Amino acid sequence: MGHLDTNSLFLLVAILAPLVAGVTLLFGARFSPSTVRAIAAFGFGWPLIIGLLLYSLFEPSLVGEYNFELRLPTGLESIGIYLHLGLNGISMPLFLLAGAVGFAAGLYAMYSNAERPHLYLALLLFMLGGLMGTFASVDVFFFYFFHEFALIPTFLMIGMWGGAGRRGAAIEMTIYLTLGALLSLLGLIALYVQSGADSFSLLELRNYLTAQPLSETVQNNIFALLLFGFGILVSLFPFHSWAPKGYAVAPTGAAMLHAGVLKKFGLYGLLQIAGPLLPAGGEHWFPWIVWLALGNILFIGLVTMAQKDLKMMLGYSSVMHMGYAFLGLACFSVVGAGGALLLMVAHGLSVALLFMLSTCIYHRSQTFDLSAMGGLASKAPVLAAFFVAGSMASIGLPGFGNFWGEFTIFAALAETESTRWIVVPAALGIIISAIYGLRAVANIFFGPAKGDFAARLESGQIRDLQGFEKLPAGILIAGLVLIGIFPRVFSDDANRELAEMYPQEQSNLPVIHSAVLPTDVDAHKEVTH
Repeated sequence: MGHLDTNSLFLLVAILAPLVAGVTLLFGARFSPSTVRAIAAFGFGWPLIIGLLLYSLFEPSLVGEYNFELRLPTGLESIGIYLHLGLNGISMPLFLLAGAVGFAAGLYAMYSNAERPHLYLALLLFMLGGLMGTFASVDVFFFYFFHEFALIPTFLMIGMWGGAGRRGAAIEMTIYLTLGALLSLLGLIALYVQSGADSFSLLELRNYLTAQPLSETVQNNIFALLLFGFGILVSLFPFHSWAPKGYAVAPTGAAMLHAGVLKKFGLYGLLQIAGPLLPAGGEHWFPWIVWLALGNILFIGLVTMAQKDLKMMLGYSSVMHMGYAFLGLACFSVVGAGGALLLMVAHGLSVALLFMLSTCIYHRSQTFDLSAMGGLASKAPVLAAFFVAGSMASIGLPGFGNFWGEFTIFAALAETESTRWIVVPAALGIIISAIYGLRAVANIFFGPAKGDFAARLESGQIRDLQGFEKLPAGILIAGLVLIGIFPRVFSDDANRELAEMYPQEQSNLPVIHSAVLPTDVDAHKEVTH
C-alpha cells in the first residue's frame, strides 16, 4: 500500500468535491442563478482538473500496483472492507473520462433552463461523484457501492425531467439494472469468499488467486454471474432493451453521463476483475461472449438502421458498439483488452457528444423525427460540423479515438485461428454504422427542409450553437482527436498493466463452428482446456 500524500488526497477530493457541491445545491432553492452556477462549476470542475493533474503525475513503473493509494478505515474492517482508493493503467483513462464527460455534461446543464435547476444540478453532481469513486476504488465493495450510488440519481432524473414515456422506461430500466446489479454482487461476494482473502482489496484478491487459483468449476460459475450481471448493466444482447428507451427519455445530462461513463462499469469489471482472476471461466464462456457480442453488432445494428427517432437511433447505436468492446474482452489477451479499453474511452466521449448535440438539434427543430428535418446546416453550420465529426468518430473513421479501439480489436481477433473468422461479421457492423450515421446527417442537415421545419428555417428563429454549447462539444471532440492522433496517451500505461494481468495469450480458446470457416470442425477436436 502506498503512503498518504497530497496526491492521494487529491484522489479523495475528486470524489468529495461534486458530492459536497451537490449537497449544498440541495438547499439552493433561493440561491441566485449565478450562485447556483458557481457552486456547480466548483463541483464539475475539480474532478477534471484533478484527473489531468494525476495523469501528469502518474508513475508508469508501478506495474501491478496502484498510484496515489489511499486506505481509510470504514468501521467495517472486520469483514475486510476499507475505503481503498488508487489508480492503475486501466482505471486512469476511465477516471479521466468521467471527469471530462462530467464537466461537459455539467457545463451544458448549467445553462439548460431546466425546472428547479439547483436540484437538477445536485443530482447530476451526485452522479459524477459516484462515477469518480467507481473508477478510483481498489476495494471491490466500494467499486460496486459507488456504481449503485451513481445509479440512484439517474432514476430520479428520468422520473422528474424525462420525456414522454418516462415512467415505463424508468420501470424497465430499474428491473433490468437491479437484476444485473444483484447478479454482479453475488459474483463479487462469491469471488471474495472463495478466494480466502482477508479483504475486498483487488490487490489482495489478485495475490491470493495467483498463488492458489480456483477450480475450473468454481471459476465457470462465478464468471457466469459476473458476465451476465455486468452484461445486463452494459446492455449485452439480448438484455439491452432498457438502454435505448432509457436514453431516449432521459434528460441530456443524465444520458451523457450514463451512456458515456456509467455503462462502462460492467466492461471495466470484466476487464479488471473477471478476466484476470477467472481465466478458466473466461475460456469456458468464450463462445457465449462472441455470439452475444455479434448479436449487439449485427442484430442491434439492423434495428438501429430502422429507427426514425434521432434519440432512439443514438440509444441503439450505443448498445451496438458495446458489442465490439465485448469482442475485445473475449480475446483475453493484452491486444484485445487494450483495444476494448481504448474503445470504452472513445465511445464514452463520442456518445456523450452526440446525445448533447441531439438536444441542440431538438431545440432548433422541435422534433426528433429524422424524416421531418432537413437543411439545418444552412442556419447552423457549426452544429452541423460537430455532429458530422461525432458521427464519423462513432463510425470509426481514422483520426478519431474510436478507430484505434476498433482496429486493435480486429487485430486481436485476427491473431489466432479460433477467432479469425469473427472479423468478417464484426466488420459488417462498420458498414451498418456508416449507413445509419450518414443517413442521419443527410436527413438533418442537408437536402430540402420539410413541413413545419421549413417554416422555422425561413422565420429566422434558428441560430447556430451558442458558447455554452460549443465549449462542452469542443472538449469532447478534442479528446476524440487527441486519442485518434496519439493513442499512446493511454495505451502505453494500459499495455504495461495488461501484460501483468494477462501474461499468456489465450491461443487455446474454444473454436466456434462457423459458416465462414467450415474447417473449424476439425480444429475443434483438438481443443484443450
